[in-house]
Formats: sequence, C-alpha cells, structure tokens
Amino acid sequence: MSSRDLAAWAGQLTLDDLPGHVRHATTRHLLDGIGNAVAARRLGHGRAGWSVAAAFGGPPEARPLTGGHAFSAPAAGMATAVLVHALDFDDTHAGALVHATAVALPAAFAVGQQVGATGVQILTATTVGLETACRLGLASPHGFHSRGLHATGVVGPLAAALVTGTLSGLTTDQSVDALGIAGSAAGGLLEFLDTDADTKALHPGTATLNGILAARLAAAGATGPSSVLEGRRGLYAALSARDADIAVVTAGLGSRWESAAIGIKPYPSCQLMHVTLDAVSAALDGQRVDPARITDIEVHVHPDSLPIVCGPNAGVAAPRSTYDGKFDLPWSVAALLHDGAVDIATYTPASIARDEVLATAAKVRVVVAATGGPAAAAPGHAVLTLDDSRVLDGRVAGSRGTVALPLDDAELRAKFLANCADHPAAGELADRVSALADEPDLSAILDLAATVATPN
Repeated sequence: MSSRDLAAWAGQLTLDDLPGHVRHATTRHLLDGIGNAVAARRLGHGRAGWSVAAAFGGPPEARPLTGGHAFSAPAAGMATAVLVHALDFDDTHAGALVHATAVALPAAFAVGQQVGATGVQILTATTVGLETACRLGLASPHGFHSRGLHATGVVGPLAAALVTGTLSGLTTDQSVDALGIAGSAAGGLLEFLDTDADTKALHPGTATLNGILAARLAAAGATGPSSVLEGRRGLYAALSARDADIAVVTAGLGSRWESAAIGIKPYPSCQLMHVTLDAVSAALDGQRVDPARITDIEVHVHPDSLPIVCGPNAGVAAPRSTYDGKFDLPWSVAALLHDGAVDIATYTPASIARDEVLATAAKVRVVVAATGGPAAAAPGHAVLTLDDSRVLDGRVAGSRGTVALPLDDAELRAKFLANCADHPAAGELADRVSALADEPDLSAILDLAATVATPN
C-alpha cells in the first residue's frame, strides 16, 4: 500500500536522516520560494488570495509569509502559496513537472507556526513535502498535464497533508487517512491556457488549504481510502492520461532523493520554454542583433511542450494578460531578442503590449522535436537567419537551472536579492533562511520577510 509506506516514512523522518546535500537543497528551495513570495507581494500580485485568506478569520495561528497579522493556519498557508507561485518564478522538478516548494513551504510555515515548531522540524517537514510532491508527479510524467490538469494542483493537496501530519504528530493511520482525503481535492484545470485568466497561480493555494484541512479532518476521525494512489478510481486512474508506475512513489525512500533534483528557475515563465530561451541566447553568443534584421527564427520544441507554450494565440496576437505571456513561447523569445533578458519586467502590461515585440514573435517558426525523456529536461535548438543570409545556430543540452545545469549558490542568492529589490535587510533574511536549522522558530524570518516585502 503506497500511501501507508509514504506516511510511515514521513512520520519517522528526522533531520539526521537527511544527507547534507538534501538539507542544502531544501534550504535553497526555501530561499528561492521566499524570494519569489517577497517579489510577488512587492509588486502587488496574489491580492485575491491574500484578501480571501484574511476574510476567513479564525484563530490567529500563523502569519502568511510577508504579512504582519496572523490568520488561521489553513488560510495563512493558502495566502503564502499563492504568493510563492504568483510570478511563475518558482522551482520545478523536470520529470514530475511539479512546483514542489509552492505547496511544501506554505504548509510547513503555516502549520509550523501553529504548533510552535523549531527550524529543524520545519526543515524536515519541508523536505517531506518536496519529496512527496516530486515522487507523486514522477510516477506518471506529464500524465496529469496530458489529461488537462496542472500536476501541482493534483499532487499538492497530498504533499501539504503529509507536511501537516508530520508537524502535527499524526499517527501513520491518521496520515494515511489524510492522504486519502486530500486525494479527493486533487485537481487544477489547465483551461486557463486558452484565456487571459491567472487561475494557475491559485492552484498551490487551494492545494495547500485542502491539504491542511485533510490532515485536520483525519485527526478529527474522518477516514480516507488507503488505496488513494493505486486504486481503480484512485489518483492516477482518474486523473492521469498516461500509465503510472506506482512503485516510483516509494522506491528508494530515504536513499534516493528527488527533493535534491528540483530545478530553480532563472526566468519567471513556464519551465517548458526555458530551454528555448537558452538556445536563443546560445545562438546570439553574447552579441546583440537588431530584431528587425532577423528574417526567420526556427525553434525546436518537445511535443509535450507544444500545447502548453505554443497555443493558438502564441505568436499570432499579443498576450491576453501578463500571465498569458508567461506561456507564450514565441512572444517570450521575441522579448529576449528585443531586451536581451527575460525577467519580471518582461511580463508587465506595458511590455506585453509592444507592437515591435509581437512583430518579431510572428517570425518564430516552431519545429516539433521529439526526444527521449521529459519535456522539461529536453535539449534546445534555435536557428536565427539574418537579412544578410548569416545563420546563428544555438544548441543547449538542457535548460539552465535544472539539476543538470544548476544555478550555484551565488546565482541563487543574486536571484533572491533581485526579488527583494536589494532591500537592506535582504542579506540577513537570506542568511537566516540558509541557516534555518539553527532558528528556534520562524519569528525572525517572518519579521524580516515582512520588512523586505515593504517598499523602501
């Protein structure tokens, strides 16, 4: 029974069980997630999630990340999760195609405050959440997306439930029930891709909320199916369009760490276009080329990426919203050629309305390139043809930031500081997060995050 094995492992995990590289990976993802939440809060994103969370009221159990007032733990977890994912700048596991930190961090921080957890306990519980989310997604690579579902929205409630159970001291039986209950909240439609909606940014929020509630319901005596994963009406049978290898969920638990194989994004856009952006940069090789001189832009794209980042509107019309731009590969390639970078400023209302960028996006020609392995780990290839017949050819083995080509600690810190707008307190916040195991609780980190998120 996969859910029982997973619950038993999570319930007995301690910090001493985590190899050094796994501890380091978890602190890196916490740092990245906090930086993304701070940037979102600074820029006014995630307001709907925050407003609704505040309106829930309830006992003052936990402060949302970047906030000064406590909400109930489920509400605080929801508000934090929406912020972490709001800019689509948060980490991604290539094989599972899930945003693990967007559900693990919010649940660990909210419930951790509720129960008075130490930094050690929060670090351990976050690792449980990361590992769970990645393994659940990895059992059926791109299977949920192929069904029209956001994998993070599917596996997120279960990961958040297990994080909550770990911090709340649930028994193995109760955690099994929590996983079973959370499975009924799994979902997250990808229909936003055909509209101007930013629904996807809400998925980690509702997943975290439902995961915490599932664990609370289990603690109160509610039961859930222990066959939530492998059952004939279970998670994969109902929600995945591809065959699932259930054994992957628990194989090598405690010795093989998927939480150490999560990539950190260098661009605030869908992971599936990153390798193309890198290939275009490789073709340019440091030189700036006037986009008007480019007559053709050929990009090779994995077939699983096509419906996500090369939809009917991509390259044909301006992005319908700033969020839509993050899933428009032709437009994002064009923005890179015009600006020399793709960053938070790329996806603003003024930026996506630029006629000259849309004109360049119309030159992007997509070639389907089937390769072995998952789309988020595929190689990239871009060919730029200039008006003097010169051809600039760029190839990359994978996208920067993935486990094969990771951002080092200095690059991650630079991303974090940029997300914090180089606030004077950002360095201290980064140092405390990186040494989370030494913190008696989250108070200092939460105070600093709230300070840094406030404009100077």
